[in-house]
Amino acid sequence: MAGVALETTALSLVLLAAAMVMPALLPCSAELPLFERPAKADGSLSLLVVGDWGRKGQFNQSQVAAQANLMGKIGEEMDIDLVISTGDNFYDNGLKDVRDKAFEESFTNVYTAKSLQKQWYSVLGNHDYRGDVLAELSPLLQKIDSRWLCLRSFILNAEIVDFFFVDTTPFVESYWTNPENDHYDWRDVAPRETYISDLLKDLDAALEASTAPWKIVVGHHTMRSASHHGDTAELLSLLLPILKANGVDLYINGHDHCLQHISSNDSKIQYLTSGGGSMAWRGVFTPTSDKLRFFYDGQGFMSLQLTRTAADIVFYDVFGHVLHEWSASKHLHPAVLIEVSGTRDEVLGWIWAVRAFECEPTR
Repeated sequence: MAGVALETTALSLVLLAAAMVMPALLPCSAELPLFERPAKADGSLSLLVVGDWGRKGQFNQSQVAAQANLMGKIGEEMDIDLVISTGDNFYDNGLKDVRDKAFEESFTNVYTAKSLQKQWYSVLGNHDYRGDVLAELSPLLQKIDSRWLCLRSFILNAEIVDFFFVDTTPFVESYWTNPENDHYDWRDVAPRETYISDLLKDLDAALEASTAPWKIVVGHHTMRSASHHGDTAELLSLLLPILKANGVDLYINGHDHCLQHISSNDSKIQYLTSGGGSMAWRGVFTPTSDKLRFFYDGQGFMSLQLTRTAADIVFYDVFGHVLHEWSASKHLHPAVLIEVSGTRDEVLGWIWAVRAFECEPTR
C-alpha cells in the first residue's frame, strides 16, 4: 500500500508539473490572424511607433516632413525591424476606395527614408472608420506599397514578444448612438455587442496562450490619458480586466495627439500614447488617477527596443530631442526542480518551470 501511495504521489507531482508548462503547447486563437517574424540574430527587436499622421503632408507640413526624416535617422541608428501605426492613418474621413491617392500622399510619399522601408503594422482609428474601411484593409494596397499591413485585430509574434493589435473603435458607444455628422463604416462589425464579445473572447484566449516574455497590446483609443480625449470608459470596463488578468506589460495607443507615459496604480501595465504624428498642440491637460510619468502636448514619436529581459522606451519630438526615457527588466525566477521518487524503479523526474517572469521599471 505504501508503494501505491508513493506511486500516486509521484504521478500527482508529474501531472502538476505538466500543468505548469502545458500553456506553452497551446496554439494562438484561430480567430485572430497570426503573423510571425524573427527577432535579430542577437535576440533583440527594435521598432518605432507613430500615430494620427495621415494628412497628405498638409497642416504642419514642414513638421511632418521633418518628422519623417528624423524618424528615418532614428530608425537607421536603431536598425529597426518594423514600424507600428496606432491608427487614424488617413484624415479626415479615411480612404474613399483602394484607388484613393490619399494612401500615397499620406504614406508612401511621406515616409521615404531608407530605414522606414520596413513592414508597417497598423490598426484602424475612428477617422479611418469614417471612410471605406474595407479599402484600407484591402491587400490591394500592398501592391501599391508592400510595407502596408492593416487588419482589424491580429497578432504579431516576434519570438521575444507577442503584439496584440486590437480594433478599439467599435468599443466606443457614442460612435454608434450619436455620430452627429459623421458616418461610420460598420460593415462586418455590426451588431456591436456580438463583435466586441467575440473579439474579447479571442483576445483573452490568445493572451492566455502566449508564452512570449513580453505581451504588448496596441489599440487606437486611449486607455488612460491626461489629454483631450481622456480615458476611454468602454476600454476600462471591457478590455482592461483582460489585460490585467493576462499579465500584459504595455498598452500602446494613439487618438490623443500627444506623447505620454502613464503607469497603472494597481498592475504592471504601462500606458504609452504615441499620437503626435501630425496636428497636435491641443492645449488640454487633465489630471489622471494613475501615475503620470511624462506628458508632451506636441508632435513626435516613440521608439521601443526589446530583448528577452529588457525594454527601453524613448519619446522624441520632431527635432530629435529625447523627451523621456524609461526602461524595464524581467528577471527569470530560479528554476523549480521537482524530484519524483519512491516507486520500485526509483523514477526520477525533472521538471523546470520557466514561465514565471516579473517586470519592474529600472528608470
